[in-house]
Amino acid sequence: MSIDTTVKRIRTVELAAHVGERVELQGWLHAVRRLGGVTFVILRDGWGTAQAVVAEAGQLAPIVEGALQPESVIRLSGVVTAAPQAPGGVELHQPAVEVITPVTEPLPVLISKKEIKAGLTTQLDHAVFVNRHPARRAVFRLAAGVMAAFREHLNGRAFTEIQTPKLVASATESGANVFAVEYFGQKAFLAQSPQFYKQIMVGVFERVYEVAPVFRAEPHDTTRHINEYVSLDVELGFIENHFTVMGVLRDVLAHIFASLAARYPAELELAGASLPAVPATIPHIHFAEAQELILKLHGVDVRG
Repeated sequence: MSIDTTVKRIRTVELAAHVGERVELQGWLHAVRRLGGVTFVILRDGWGTAQAVVAEAGQLAPIVEGALQPESVIRLSGVVTAAPQAPGGVELHQPAVEVITPVTEPLPVLISKKEIKAGLTTQLDHAVFVNRHPARRAVFRLAAGVMAAFREHLNGRAFTEIQTPKLVASATESGANVFAVEYFGQKAFLAQSPQFYKQIMVGVFERVYEVAPVFRAEPHDTTRHINEYVSLDVELGFIENHFTVMGVLRDVLAHIFASLAARYPAELELAGASLPAVPATIPHIHFAEAQELILKLHGVDVRG
């Protein structure tokens, strides 16, 4: 069956709103699964997955005859049908498949299973595929949601977003190692922090923030370290004391978690993540009290 080019293309997450209509999806061939006498074609786009029920062998012809492997780029059309057992409660019937870009070689890493069965080195070597796995992709989307909610809340409090230099003439924080780079015959460094620039811009706008990478040349023996990470920085003036800053950050965290819960429930489930409750006032203790607690609870004396 050929694709009807007059059919409207939608996203997988929009299928439930089009029950009874013939629609078109475009994305990647995630998997072909056979259950008894029924075959399911699973398509994945940038937002989720959808399944099409294949009732006739001819409907699979473009996939079978082309010996398509997962991650082939396809166009899939069909009639949206309510099906409680299907992902999202809907599936496509009377499907038609068109191959846009075929993949005929087996993938080095299988990403159609719930979990990726590969070691860390293999996953890093094949990140171009591994990052397409729904659970891995969910982490990226949640990170984007955190940054969006961070900006949303601070913009609502009259903060101004700034962009500060990442090539600097000297270290911006004492005690942290820096990455040195050659800069047209001079030595420069990758910024460890936007602290100085934030303080400068508080004199311009009073309330500023930045979402940007920072770099710290800290030797380590772990698989996870903060040599490069995205820093969410806030600076504000005219405060009563440090509790003013703590109050702002408490509100930022509360807004971020509420936003993730409302906008990304599917991603939270895929990532196996739960969100903490943020109390109206976050408990705080003095540094000396924290040292005493460490001694009491863990038997380690860090009182100095």
